[in-house]
Amino acid sequence: MNSQPLVTIIIPTFNRASKLPDAIESAIQQTYKNTQIIVVDDGSADGTSELIKNYPQVAYYYQKNAGQASARNKGLSYAKGEIIASLDSDDMWQEDFLEKCVHKLESEHLDFVFANWSQDAKVGSSWDFLINDPFLSPYYGKQKGNWINLEENEVRSLYIQSCPSPSSSMVIRKSSIVSGWDEKMNIGDDWSMYLEMILSKPCRAAFTLEQLWRKRVDEINVYDGRKWSEVLEFLHIADLKRNMEKLSDLLRPEELKVLEERYMSSLVELSKHHLLREFKVKDSLRLLGTSFAINIPFTLKTIPNILFLGLNRKLGLVKKKVKI
Repeated sequence: MNSQPLVTIIIPTFNRASKLPDAIESAIQQTYKNTQIIVVDDGSADGTSELIKNYPQVAYYYQKNAGQASARNKGLSYAKGEIIASLDSDDMWQEDFLEKCVHKLESEHLDFVFANWSQDAKVGSSWDFLINDPFLSPYYGKQKGNWINLEENEVRSLYIQSCPSPSSSMVIRKSSIVSGWDEKMNIGDDWSMYLEMILSKPCRAAFTLEQLWRKRVDEINVYDGRKWSEVLEFLHIADLKRNMEKLSDLLRPEELKVLEERYMSSLVELSKHHLLREFKVKDSLRLLGTSFAINIPFTLKTIPNILFLGLNRKLGLVKKKVKI
């Protein structure tokens, strides 16, 4: 085992000149020094190319705007490292992020590891993102030291249900990557890549609840900057449908059922949004029709559940306002 394998850090960016320097500095300042840092500029028009001249130790590649997955894949094509870490240009790693993650990855011959983070809020203070994650909490009792190991069946089950590891949190063995980030995805290019990897071969992984990086949030974040209705439309419907189609030969029947039920629930929820918030009756009925075509009993059961959940949210907001 090479105790200090080369780590390629890929930083995709698009019009982030105000935040990109912080991301680059956090990569440069890592206590783990055997790194190759690549910035892929996805068609920025904000002076990013001039800014990069301040960092001669960073490899810079420009491309016409083609999306974050394309930018990451371009970086991957130039990667020399045995290990890959993709840092979004608005995020920042703590200086020991790579040291801790690479040590865990290498010492136990894992396929990937991921770390918890401090999530900025649009209003108010930042918060611990993974501490109450309902999909991760069943594994908290397995913690040894700062890490929780996941066996092959646990990794597979977890990523069918959820994607608890955005790109900036992950450190991946390059040889475990199958075909890179899916450029046809709207939002979930990272989840699609992880699923393809996990379903193609047995994978062992680990995660830590220690907050080793910071996610900054503003109105142009690919995920956090969107309205919930857009997240439903692009991630939980369009991207999920592509995953089911693309990975159909790798999915077990019970796994496909989990994804289909999430897909139908999202169709129903977006249908409710179109009907009650935007008064788009035709769009609402079209979404419901798609869900009914897959499974009528499940759709009928889901409609009142979604309505009840929405009512509870409204009542919760009213109670908070009354307290204030």
